[in-house]
Amino acid sequence: MSSTQKPFEIPAEMRDFAEKGVQTVRTAFGTFLGSARKLAETVQTSTNTSQTGMGAAVARGFDYTEQHATATFDLAEKLVRTRDVKEALELQGEYMRNQMSALQSQAKEFATLSESIKADLNKAQDKA
Repeated sequence: MSSTQKPFEIPAEMRDFAEKGVQTVRTAFGTFLGSARKLAETVQTSTNTSQTGMGAAVARGFDYTEQHATATFDLAEKLVRTRDVKEALELQGEYMRNQMSALQSQAKEFATLSESIKADLNKAQDKA
């Protein structure tokens, strides 16, 4: 790149607009997820599954969804503030490393929960 040529930069107004858009989507998704969580809790209460392994798995699923959405929205907010491609790629790499680590620990927890669900199902079959 020559010394007279400026690197491409996104105008501040466009970054502000994108940042507001991310915030709007984050709020809408939070409202949606909150409503879905309340519905799931109502269903669990009415079917007496809230104290079972299945109830725990549903609750953790919502928790993980919220954690992943938060991480994604945080990344989006950081990306709209970046000034160059190198910074954006570094942010993306950090995000991917963090997500892979989170997914690994979540998979382990779900494996444990699945054992609990199997035990609950076996108990239910024994009662029947």
